[in-house]
Amino acid sequence: MASLVEIDAEVEKFAAATGNHDVGLELAGVTKYFGKTAAVRDISLVVRRGEVHALLGENGAGKSTLMAIASGDLAPDQGTVVIGGEKLARHSASDAQRLGLAIAHQHAAVLPELTVRENMLLAVPQQFRRHEGSANDWVATQLKRVGATVSPSARLCDVDLVQIQLIELAKTFAVEPKVLILDEPTAALTTDLVEILFANIREAASRGVAIVYISHRLQEVRQIADRISVMRDGALKGSAPINEVTDDQILKLIVGRAVTETFPSKWVGNTGETKQLVVNSLSGAGFHNISMSAHGGEIVGIAGISGNGQSEFLRALAGLVASEGSIALDGRTVKSGDPTAARAARIVYLSSDRQKEGAFLRLSVRENATISSLSRFVRLGLVNRTIERMHVEEQRSNLNIRTGSIEQPMATLSGGNQQKTILARALLADPALVLAEEPTAGVDIGARAEIYRILRDLATSGKPVVIVSSDLVEVEGLCDRVLVFSRGQITEELVGDAVREQEIGRAIVTAVTHHKGVADSERLQPRLWTLLSNDYSPLVVLSALILLLAVYASAHNIRFISAFNVEKTLLLSSALAFVAFGQLCVVLTGRIDLSAGPLVGLTVVISSFFLNDGAGGGTALVGVATMVGAAVLVGLVNGGLVRFGNFTAVAATLGTYIILQGVSVLLRPYPDGPISAEVMAAIQVSIGGIPVVFILAVALGIILELTLRYTRLGMSIRSVGSDELAAARIGVRSGMMVVGAFVTSSLLAMFGGLIVTAQLGIGDPNQGIEYTLASIAAVVLGGASLFGGRGSFVGVLLAAVLIPEINSSMVFLGLSQAWQYWFIGLLTLLAVALYSQARLVSPHDK
Repeated sequence: MASLVEIDAEVEKFAAATGNHDVGLELAGVTKYFGKTAAVRDISLVVRRGEVHALLGENGAGKSTLMAIASGDLAPDQGTVVIGGEKLARHSASDAQRLGLAIAHQHAAVLPELTVRENMLLAVPQQFRRHEGSANDWVATQLKRVGATVSPSARLCDVDLVQIQLIELAKTFAVEPKVLILDEPTAALTTDLVEILFANIREAASRGVAIVYISHRLQEVRQIADRISVMRDGALKGSAPINEVTDDQILKLIVGRAVTETFPSKWVGNTGETKQLVVNSLSGAGFHNISMSAHGGEIVGIAGISGNGQSEFLRALAGLVASEGSIALDGRTVKSGDPTAARAARIVYLSSDRQKEGAFLRLSVRENATISSLSRFVRLGLVNRTIERMHVEEQRSNLNIRTGSIEQPMATLSGGNQQKTILARALLADPALVLAEEPTAGVDIGARAEIYRILRDLATSGKPVVIVSSDLVEVEGLCDRVLVFSRGQITEELVGDAVREQEIGRAIVTAVTHHKGVADSERLQPRLWTLLSNDYSPLVVLSALILLLAVYASAHNIRFISAFNVEKTLLLSSALAFVAFGQLCVVLTGRIDLSAGPLVGLTVVISSFFLNDGAGGGTALVGVATMVGAAVLVGLVNGGLVRFGNFTAVAATLGTYIILQGVSVLLRPYPDGPISAEVMAAIQVSIGGIPVVFILAVALGIILELTLRYTRLGMSIRSVGSDELAAARIGVRSGMMVVGAFVTSSLLAMFGGLIVTAQLGIGDPNQGIEYTLASIAAVVLGGASLFGGRGSFVGVLLAAVLIPEINSSMVFLGLSQAWQYWFIGLLTLLAVALYSQARLVSPHDK
């Protein structure tokens, strides 16, 4: 390829000519090994200011690794990164951002448990948010800039893939970078959104931004790029202005061989043959009254502007969302809305989001390929590994899955090879119907051609294949028939010579369809789930339970609402509230702190040595300092083991739990050490029958809630629990957040321990243990997700009131202590079931 010069020579020539004054991004001698494998080998690359520099190559060529190094996500083994004339000294995403680099990742670095508004505000520093209106106005402006239509108040877990990609783009453009990296930015975008993106790219380039554009779509590269560089096998193979090379030259350099045919031959069957898939009047959320059919041997494409019901319809065929109407496959009715029935009918669905819904990243290639067909390899009740490996190796060879071993973790494969492994799973499952959504999103040209061949081979073997794709070139080249969707209905069917990119585009943009009316019952269900999935819905439930229980218990025994009982119950609630506030801090990061209860007990024991009747003021201060020191130490140990020692939170804090309990028993083998009456009175002081510590707990709960919702600190701690990798990519110091959460948990447990000390009046090492489970119960009842990212301190406060109220009411109702555990346990299970189901089923899924 005479027109492609060696990249090292190009770098030296350009650097000598410009003196680096016009260089936006410069990589020099960058090398990165994973084990013994060189992912990137001695790469030098220059991207000029005002230039759109396309970086091309197959999946696994090293493009994403190289850009991860450039953006600070990875540290190179050798080489340097220079951004805007400044060397990236410490390889972190936050430092690269500080130097002016922004990156839109192929797998968007968004936080699913945060709202769109919070994602934008957390990712974009204040200095870039110059806007006269409110924060919501600024967010809406940035979203409009890239063509996004999602509400700023929507939670990311309820947003579709297209809007998520647009949000990722909006974040990168909003920071006004010097260097902009776009990794497969159009993988999920329709033509109109691609045009908006290109307008933004051209505007950024006109301002002198250096842009790296990674894509597998050569027609897009032709439209937007000034220069290309090609990678293969971790090395840069060449660079040239885009107008000096042909597509054939580029493709040959990318794959190392000539690529002569992208799309296989189409189906030549008779449309009068028996229809294997027949859908009649299928309706669900997002689509209405769909009737269609597909023959064995045929690939049917579904096209339309994103958000017009295509994805929902395909998921309904797979039984993944509720629907009404009939689905018949091979003459047999398939129960709608039932994924088990769909699997029994051998319907295979390939999700557009392979990272979350397709691949089991921690499992091996073998396990991913055979997980749906293990029954084929069972002999005498056990999986025969020899037969299983033989079939996987056969698929590996047939599909050209590039992996060192079928035992290699799925996460280590490139996107294209992950997709082919998922296709291997479909083939091994012997499907009767294949449903594929965006089957080649983010896949290189070589792998894309192989995937097209696989899908065509499936169809040729007599299986109908239905695909949803936003790539009109793909739809034209692969599909035998195309159904155009608009507003949830089929507006046009294209067959034969009409299956052309131009004709499909015309049908999409000229479609005029009105929504069918939705019944009140259909509207009510999404609204109900939306209400229950809100972080503040538990407040209503808990408040009602507190009130109803008080009314019921006082009706049976009026002394339940006596001033004495109310004061004592609120004092117990105060201790639990402080401990549970700390527990929530840890849970928000996606961890749990089992050591909270024993730390309460240790605080009680330490108090018995320093806060007794004979102790002076100095001794008391030493005691408090000892308690604080012990709490900080415990928090640092827990946080350090979890974040830097790679311990699971359960293992680390369980070990601390046992050690702390052992220390407490060593110091006080049996209850001893009376607490000073003055100290007890000071801690239990009341105002109008309300303990001061309860007032402090309420005030702290409100302050923490406001911090959680409206400050960068609060959003940062939620971001870590939502998606720690994504949080790190947008500059959140996740390690600091995790360790800080454990230290906060320990300090608040210590404060709770002081309140317990005042109630007990003696050093008893066993009285704090119960607070571990009680604090977890309060967190769950308060509506927090144990997976992290969401919760409410006000909800925890109300739960901390409810639990002691339940314990007290059982006594006044004459029920045994067992009822306390049963009632709290039942409520906890109900809360988990209700809140988790509401959050799993988003409104558009319903």
